[in-house]
Amino acid sequence: MTEQRKSALAVASLWVWFIPLLPLGLAIAIYFGELQTPTFLFINRHTQILPDTLWTWLTFVGNGWGIFALCFPLLVLAPRLLSAGLLASLIGGAISQIIKPFLAFPRPAGVLALEDFYRIGEPLLHRAMPSGHTLTAFAVVSGIYFASDREKRSSLWWTFIIASFAGISRNALGAHWLTDVLAGSAIGVWSGMLGAILAELIPDAQLAPNKIGSRLLALGGLATIYVLLTQTLDSELNQSLQYACAVLISITLALFVKAQKTRGI
Repeated sequence: MTEQRKSALAVASLWVWFIPLLPLGLAIAIYFGELQTPTFLFINRHTQILPDTLWTWLTFVGNGWGIFALCFPLLVLAPRLLSAGLLASLIGGAISQIIKPFLAFPRPAGVLALEDFYRIGEPLLHRAMPSGHTLTAFAVVSGIYFASDREKRSSLWWTFIIASFAGISRNALGAHWLTDVLAGSAIGVWSGMLGAILAELIPDAQLAPNKIGSRLLALGGLATIYVLLTQTLDSELNQSLQYACAVLISITLALFVKAQKTRGI
């Protein structure tokens, strides 16, 4: 393992691990300060100035299938980063499945009258904390960010902006409180750091196109195409985006097959 990889295993300075405490602390302050409903209604109402399609597309970024599809070109460009994002989402997903039943917090539709806020889709009533879509978006983004070489991380700051808007979309669509989003972002960042550490342990040779790991990721791409073409992810407004992502995966798989032929496979 190179010195550069060894330094990347540290992910970042120790203080960076404390950054997620900021959104988590804000979520706690909002909840116990009885500001949960006012903050939700404020965001929910003011985000209506933008089209519904924008918010459903941003929610798609937090869907596990959706963000895997959007990041799939990394299979050819940087398979370690794709692995980091996938591992981070798996870690975050496991944490979410443990926390949601334990907390059992109601969602906005389980507390407020449906006519009091704007929503798209069927009302969701339970398992509010944390926001799974927000957690997934931040986990994948953080995993890719911290698995990247340190000198390249400064060019990836904008991905956290996208993840933040994916979280806001959950308020805009009436699915989650702001506290759920803040908690999801915090857990997502921690999951991303852990995913990056695990991904850095993968030997470079195991990430080649002709290795089993990369081929399993490619099979994951095929499964994702099937889901994109046969299911509605989050909203019918995402249908065109799903088709576009299926094309993106198909192009990536074609390049992946070509890369194997280039290596004489």
